[in-house]
Amino acid sequence: MRTLYRASLVHTLSYPPRGEWILVDGRHVQRVGSGEPPVADRIVELPGATIIPGFIDAHVHITGTGIHHQAPEVARARSADELVETLRKVAQDRDGPILVHGYDESKWERREPPSIADLDGVTNHPLAVVRVDGHLTLANTRALDDSGVIGEDGVERGAEGRPTGRLRREANARLRHWFQQHLTDHDIEELQLEAASLAVSHGVTCIHEMSMPQERGMRDLEILLEHRARLPLDVVTYVATTDVGRVMDLGIRRIGGDLPVDGSVGARTAWVSEPFRDEQGSGVGYFEDDELAEFFHDAHLAGLQVGVHAIGDAAIDQVVRTWERVYQSLDSRERRHFRARRHRIEHFEMAAPSLVERAAALGLAISVQPTFDAEWGSPGGLYEQGLGWGRAERMNPFRSLVQRGMEMGAGSDSPITTIDPMAGIAAFEAHHDPAQRLLRDEAIRAYTVGSARLAHQEDKKGSLAPGTHADFAAYDVDPVAVESVAGARPVLTVSLGRDVYAA
Repeated sequence: MRTLYRASLVHTLSYPPRGEWILVDGRHVQRVGSGEPPVADRIVELPGATIIPGFIDAHVHITGTGIHHQAPEVARARSADELVETLRKVAQDRDGPILVHGYDESKWERREPPSIADLDGVTNHPLAVVRVDGHLTLANTRALDDSGVIGEDGVERGAEGRPTGRLRREANARLRHWFQQHLTDHDIEELQLEAASLAVSHGVTCIHEMSMPQERGMRDLEILLEHRARLPLDVVTYVATTDVGRVMDLGIRRIGGDLPVDGSVGARTAWVSEPFRDEQGSGVGYFEDDELAEFFHDAHLAGLQVGVHAIGDAAIDQVVRTWERVYQSLDSRERRHFRARRHRIEHFEMAAPSLVERAAALGLAISVQPTFDAEWGSPGGLYEQGLGWGRAERMNPFRSLVQRGMEMGAGSDSPITTIDPMAGIAAFEAHHDPAQRLLRDEAIRAYTVGSARLAHQEDKKGSLAPGTHADFAAYDVDPVAVESVAGARPVLTVSLGRDVYAA
């Protein structure tokens, strides 16, 4: 069936650059044009609306997004006492293990989180409260005991050797994996559907799912693969594992994704070359050099696109240095294929100019999260708290990446920040360093064409032209020209030719 969508303006990000209508044949765009429209089986009138290509969020945790939105009020707490009171209200409606996500003590006047005794007073059930970045979790005594993580690396202990309830690294992952086992298959399907529905309500028509088997198990991914055709958006999967054979057996051509090479600034586990400002230590590197090189080499030779999570400058240096090691082992023909693979680095936040240049020389692709800067990049924010302003000021060099000709796409890392791409576009435009800001059209392209290129889908997604997927959103303002896109929501979202959201 052919459907005609007639609006006031269509931005194609292709040729011709503008039109007035889109003719869709099944899942694909047949034509974009102006003037008298062609005959169609169905006509959707969108008077006064502007259509743009569907947004592609290049970094999402779909089940985690669903979990976050079961109790979004956790993220709004502004003190330890307020968080405890919020948890009490959440626990009243829960039976069995309780896992919530989103607290952020960096925005509190007093940044000390609740104690394990405070959490023990909330509920008798196992309780885990995941920090906004996912790299630190607060747990009550029942959760520590029942999950069996008490002896794992990353269980913080006080002066007397007793657990404080703060878990990082291996203990954090194991605890969250234990909680995941208490979800039924139906629970997981519903969480994923809720997250997908939220995304399309913001004009997102495709996500790059960053599957985390260490935290959620392979069952979470298997359920997603089984029912993703029924979701209202398209899903590209990346699997955070070094098991090349297992990923290939699943028929997935991408590996790693959000596989952590280090942690986060908020949890003080990002691997940095100089110690954190407010705590001893320089974070954590999760791989030895030879171990990482073996993974990169094997995955590349298997024909997979590889992605890893790297935030700290020491972690980014290890990733780039290791890829250089693999690249230098290849002949000239193999090096051309290497560059075409667009191996990814997620986050890339503390990248000095020399690291940007080395990564660009290898053809590495960068997946950025502009809302990280909006949330934590300004003076007094999380990055300055942990790193000092001298280092924080240089973080997230978006314009430098564009200027150096790097492949760059954008995402939210939802549930860490909102899945709304308009918030990301606004963050690109308002970077804490004016020299690193992007223009409106550059920001929109990062969320469309750029993210499509990160997954080798530029022939299918990111623009509107004959043969591309019929993925687009219609707005009652022109997102390209309106003074501010903050808060703009679509009146209609179409994904793979399906009307999946209407205001």
